[in-house]
Amino acid sequence: MSPEDYCQQKAAQSGSSFYYSFLFLPPQRRQAITALYAFCREVDDVVDECSDASLARTKLVWWRQEVRNMLSGTPTHPVTQALAPHMSTFQIKGEHLLAVIDGMEMDLDQTRYLDFIALERYCWHVASVVGIMSASIFGSTNQRTLEYAEKLGMAFQLTNIIRDVGEDARRGRIYLPVNELQQFGVTAAELLNAKHSERFVALMQFQTKRAQHYYDQAYALLPKEDRRAQRPGLIMAAIYRTLLTEIEHDGFHVLEHKISLTPIRKLWLAWKTWVRN
Repeated sequence: MSPEDYCQQKAAQSGSSFYYSFLFLPPQRRQAITALYAFCREVDDVVDECSDASLARTKLVWWRQEVRNMLSGTPTHPVTQALAPHMSTFQIKGEHLLAVIDGMEMDLDQTRYLDFIALERYCWHVASVVGIMSASIFGSTNQRTLEYAEKLGMAFQLTNIIRDVGEDARRGRIYLPVNELQQFGVTAAELLNAKHSERFVALMQFQTKRAQHYYDQAYALLPKEDRRAQRPGLIMAAIYRTLLTEIEHDGFHVLEHKISLTPIRKLWLAWKTWVRN
């Protein structure tokens, strides 16, 4: 299996909304974004699949060194081998790849966030910086496009947090800021025990309004001259924002089950967004 095939398989297996946005790209950009996505999946899986925190840390140290190996021209992993040829072409920065690893390590060090400022820092590492790298691959001629991508990455991560709040709580992680839980009178025990309440709905409405604000900020920043190039990001936004609407229509029953869109609906949203932009 070639490094490119490995990355393609990694992306396809995930079933992520991101995969659908890659389908319409020309080959070189599609290979680059697929390799970047595979890298993010690899380092994310280290934290999600390792029950031993010390082993997870060791693996993340290995990935940091592997990024350095790639930058020096000696990658050993299929993902870095696939990503290496695109680093200079699309101006992907090694420090941004390392920032993603830092974000994954934050999940080993921290399971609660006192306020949104602290959560925002985490979201930058695991999502906004990925948005910046992705925008570079899609094609960017204006600095505002990278600012758009940063805000869009934040919106995606906040949507993930809303969608996964029950699942994350059962894994021992609560990303909703402590001071906001207190503000709405929702306890960690209620999240863990999937106790749905009017207080919880009000908290989720507050979180959704914030996420929607980030989507609006991102759209406002995207320059007209880069809009066509950034269609993959707009596809992701269409899918994620539709998911957010579905969660809201479902009454925020995210503690009991995970709400998702069907593959057919994601593909329809992808095609519709591509032809409209």
